[in-house]
Amino acid sequence: MFAASLLSVTLLATTPQVARCDSMFAQLPELHARRLAGAITVDGLLNEPEWQTGEPITRFIQGEPNEAAAPTQKTEVRIAYDDVALYVGARMYDAHPDSIIARLSRRDVSVPTDKFSVFVDPFHDKRSGYYFQVTAAGTQLDGTLYNTDWDESSWDGVWEGAAHVDAQGWTCEMRIPFSQLRFQKRDQYVWGINLRRDIQRTNERDWVVFVPKNSSGFVSRFPTLLGIEKVAPGRFVEILPYVTSRGEYLVHDHNDPFNDGSRYKGEMGGDLRAGLGSNLTLNATVNPDFGQVEVDPAVVNLSDVETFFSEKRPFFVEGSTIYNFGNQGANNYWGFNWPEPKFFYTRRIGRSPEGAPPDSPYVDAPTGTRILGAAKLTGKVLDGWNIGTLHAVTERTDAELAGNGPRTKAEIEPLTYYGVERGLRDFNHGRQGLGLMTTYVARQFDSKGMADQLNRESFMGGVDGWTFLDKSKTWVVSGWSVVSQVRGTQARMTALQQNSIHYFQRPDSKYLEVDSTATSLNGMGTRLWLNKQNGRVIFNSAAGFQSPNFDVNDLGFQTQSGVYNAHVGGGYKWNDVGRYKRSSSWIGALFGNMNFDHKLTNLGAWTDQWTQFRGNIYWENTASINPRRYNDRLTRGGPLLKMPTVWEIDEYVESDPKRSRYYSLTTGFNNDETNAIGWWFNPAVEFKPVSNIVFKVSPGFSKNREDAHYIGVYDDPLATSTYGKRYVMATLDETTLSTNITLNWSFTPKLCLQMFVQPLVASGAYHNYKELTEPGTYDFLVYGRNGSTFDPNGVVADPDGAGPAAPINIGNQDFNFRELRGNAVLRWEYMPGSALFLVWTQDRTDSEDIGQFEFNHSFHQLVTAKANNIFLVKASYYFNL
Repeated sequence: MFAASLLSVTLLATTPQVARCDSMFAQLPELHARRLAGAITVDGLLNEPEWQTGEPITRFIQGEPNEAAAPTQKTEVRIAYDDVALYVGARMYDAHPDSIIARLSRRDVSVPTDKFSVFVDPFHDKRSGYYFQVTAAGTQLDGTLYNTDWDESSWDGVWEGAAHVDAQGWTCEMRIPFSQLRFQKRDQYVWGINLRRDIQRTNERDWVVFVPKNSSGFVSRFPTLLGIEKVAPGRFVEILPYVTSRGEYLVHDHNDPFNDGSRYKGEMGGDLRAGLGSNLTLNATVNPDFGQVEVDPAVVNLSDVETFFSEKRPFFVEGSTIYNFGNQGANNYWGFNWPEPKFFYTRRIGRSPEGAPPDSPYVDAPTGTRILGAAKLTGKVLDGWNIGTLHAVTERTDAELAGNGPRTKAEIEPLTYYGVERGLRDFNHGRQGLGLMTTYVARQFDSKGMADQLNRESFMGGVDGWTFLDKSKTWVVSGWSVVSQVRGTQARMTALQQNSIHYFQRPDSKYLEVDSTATSLNGMGTRLWLNKQNGRVIFNSAAGFQSPNFDVNDLGFQTQSGVYNAHVGGGYKWNDVGRYKRSSSWIGALFGNMNFDHKLTNLGAWTDQWTQFRGNIYWENTASINPRRYNDRLTRGGPLLKMPTVWEIDEYVESDPKRSRYYSLTTGFNNDETNAIGWWFNPAVEFKPVSNIVFKVSPGFSKNREDAHYIGVYDDPLATSTYGKRYVMATLDETTLSTNITLNWSFTPKLCLQMFVQPLVASGAYHNYKELTEPGTYDFLVYGRNGSTFDPNGVVADPDGAGPAAPINIGNQDFNFRELRGNAVLRWEYMPGSALFLVWTQDRTDSEDIGQFEFNHSFHQLVTAKANNIFLVKASYYFNL
């Protein structure tokens, strides 16, 4: 009823308004490029004759802050080309040039500054493209555009850009080689293009064509660029070889035969990028570099869910948007406890070896699996199909063992092949789309032990797509449907059925059962969204499921299977600039999850409001409530629990980011019926003492009380009410303090120093040990009560005191964990596409079996702990053949 009412109100309230907004863009301007008669030197100075003649592009309009208003400053742009590149020259007039904000940062790091941007759709498919930006300080930023509304900044093109501030304002030049763009060969070209100028001090964005705040569709609105002719994409070949020299000074056992405290090694490899015809790009790599300049943050994970880390390796990052599967067509995808899989998680390739070596006093194992070779092909084929295919092979990896006699080797990672195929095409001017994707993993085992630890093969195949329901592209249905299969030995499939994704061993499930004879698992999943793209009224709903056998984790990232999920939500946007605010919105949703035994495992209501004030201050607050529902994961494969009602409130506020001091605060609070309280406080302050230095400190402090934290399961045939096992829980008081400290010091647009330091201290104190007494309830026997006994010194519980049940030796679970991570990176792009890195990375860890949070003691232990230090020099050189 809620969904139907909201849908009818939405249709009535927004259709006329969308038509009025879009009528502003019924006649898009045509922009023109002219062929160069002479050479252009990209120095930011518009002193070549080509920039002084011809009619400039001056038709700009405000997108922010005053939508559709005339710009406060004049902008002139000219576009030119020759046989090998596209050129853009822009003059940004400014009545107050001394007020131009020209902050210097390293490449691809966006800071509040004046900038000029070019957005290009060379295929003219109105869905994809590239963007190129140059700030008033000369910093270059670039990335790709996809799904018409989204952008991705990981792509690094080889192009030139420069800027210069003068008495009239500032100027910008760009040279974008055609080799960096993919487009179909024609006698005459029609591209999509858009231009934007940012005036930071007034929060102004001026566009040739902007997207109204109550609408969607970015690339699809681009004006056309005419005039380019008699050029070709070219059969380019780019080679980027690298060499590294690495010194490691590590904490070690003095008797360790594999580690005397220092290691030195060098590596070399390279990447290839080549154009195949006019539509396809081949990327290949041999021994890709894993000496990353960024480190993963430290985390304390006490859950049964794997921690997700983002990809940072250049080969896998470039062109990765083509492999985005499932979320295509719509501009918004709400989840609400939906465990959305990531179907291609590139960090699976070359990750740490997964096999467990035999017990041995000393083990020498690499931190990553070597990639013998990898290649991917991306582009357009067959009249508009966007395709991507990636193939990689990782080598067999052995661990060396010592300390129990002669040295031996044990396989910990088999020779493995990874393959991905992706295709996507839109139809009817983007109103419909259809995509296909498959992934495949195959392993060749040399030992029976490894065959019982890893899947032999895994396959995923799926379709995704969308269709708009109306001519104005306001309502869109999108989604995906996938089948999966994994194969392996009976021992491996038995273990897979019982891992944290599946939990088939749940004793109170009427649907699930472990099949110890299985040699494969076949599953499926699907998800559909209905999203409203335009207008002040917001609407989003979705429903989906993943079958219990569904598993794409070999080459994807998946946290759960065996779940149904649905939500319905809506809201309203206020985009009219007022006396105090610039814009605001409110949204709310109802949501729920159910497992395949038809038990509600999640249920709740959520609301969020945010406001952007005229002083560029942002405020957001959210609130949610989850009434009583079942939990089928807390006992880690055991019976259900009936969880208490929980409430949560979160607040976020930030100041104007263009100020020399920028502040933000995230804080929140939750509570449930057992009075288990959690709260967190995360302030941050960013200093910009001069135009080329950004220093940020963001501490975080949290305290959380979990009334029933999983400790373990213990066999006891006398525990008949809980299926012959005792599921032991405890109250956990957890305290975490961490601080992220970053420094970005840019000496020039090509030379910068980046530093990152993260100290983390986490403590956990367990008490109130107890066991579940009845499945499907939240009833516990607290040890030491009702005839049970508990020894707090040895942490030993006896469920029936002097009775026949055996005591449970729980052991001390308390912890105090400290870690310090940091690195410093000096990066010099000494020529376009070529770079030199000097890197120092340090980490130190320490832990104790105490639960008290004592800052002074923990800090002292952390700074005196022995450190691992790694020094790395990396040099790459770009060849364009």
